[in-house]
Amino acid sequence: MLKKYLASLVDPEFMSTGLKTALVVGSLLFIINHGLALSRGEMTSERWVSVAITYLMPYLVNVYGQYSYRRKLALRQSHEFTPSRS
Repeated sequence: MLKKYLASLVDPEFMSTGLKTALVVGSLLFIINHGLALSRGEMTSERWVSVAITYLMPYLVNVYGQYSYRRKLALRQSHEFTPSRS
């Protein structure tokens, strides 16, 4: 499952929504967490690493949500088409 999730991180089908979410959510979190430091010129290298993580996490969570939903949907559909024994 982990290999398939990692592959989904670069799947164009998941990336579009993931990148949009990362941009919106990451930007809001950036302003909340680092806006004052940026405006004061107090951004350190540690803060910039934190900024990268601030944008990365929403992407990872969004892609995982899409991946797990589609996985569950595929499992349901495969069970629907499996003939039951009577």
